[in-house]
Amino acid sequence: MRSMTGYGRAETDHAGTKFTVELNSVNRKQSDVVINLPRDLAELEPRIRQTINENISRGRTNATVTLHSGADGARNLALNTELARSYHEAMHTLQKELNAPGEITISTILQAPGVMRFPEEAVKAEDAWPAIERALRGALADLIKMREHEGKHLAKDLIHRLKAIRKRLKEVRALHPDAVKRYRTALLDRIQKAGLPIASDDERVLKEITFFADRADVSEELTRLESHLAQFAHHLRRKEPVGRTLEFIIQEIFRELNTLGAKANDAAISQRVIACKAELEKIREQVQNLE
Repeated sequence: MRSMTGYGRAETDHAGTKFTVELNSVNRKQSDVVINLPRDLAELEPRIRQTINENISRGRTNATVTLHSGADGARNLALNTELARSYHEAMHTLQKELNAPGEITISTILQAPGVMRFPEEAVKAEDAWPAIERALRGALADLIKMREHEGKHLAKDLIHRLKAIRKRLKEVRALHPDAVKRYRTALLDRIQKAGLPIASDDERVLKEITFFADRADVSEELTRLESHLAQFAHHLRRKEPVGRTLEFIIQEIFRELNTLGAKANDAAISQRVIACKAELEKIREQVQNLE
């Protein structure tokens, strides 16, 4: 089980150029990959995206690929003379058409996009891909390791909260048989206070108590809750992404708790149900951090 937050970084070398890949991921319901690449490596974006999606199924992942020259750190400029000539001709043509005054200088041409570049920006994407892929997979390994480490801590917290819910439900199961007795006592007390001449063994009283017992029976809800909690605990031990599955199970647990609280009609049981919901809400917040 993995968290959705993590960081990974790796470097490789190719033909005197060092490639660095940095990955960081944060929470997001769906998978969202944002890639920042040098212009000459833009065609590699689909491959990088596919590699990340093959390893990360959920969360927002930011990938940054940077490159710089070899050990000497030189940053000699590379000039695109043909592109500069094209800019110069286009500027002259536009100036004539618009009859615009002014001087076209070398400074103006050098500032045009792509004319003056650092050698890092002129790397051939296809040749660089094997090195970038190695760095990417290394960064992914670091990222996943961190996400798994964080996932273990989250799993411990979730297991602790599951135990707290199970404890409350065990108390509910113990309290439930006496709920009918408490209702019978409260019903007879109200009858006496109202001054109504009805005996405790009156058929109408017995019918009302029987109706309450049937309506307040929560044994099915308790059984389903135990099943959902067992499923939740089972998925916590799985290695593949389980975030969406756990979110669905949480919804089912909330539904059963709502039914349990509505049917019980007992203050002591309601207190336990509220405590379970409080723990479950904390569980839901934590599950939103899981892949």
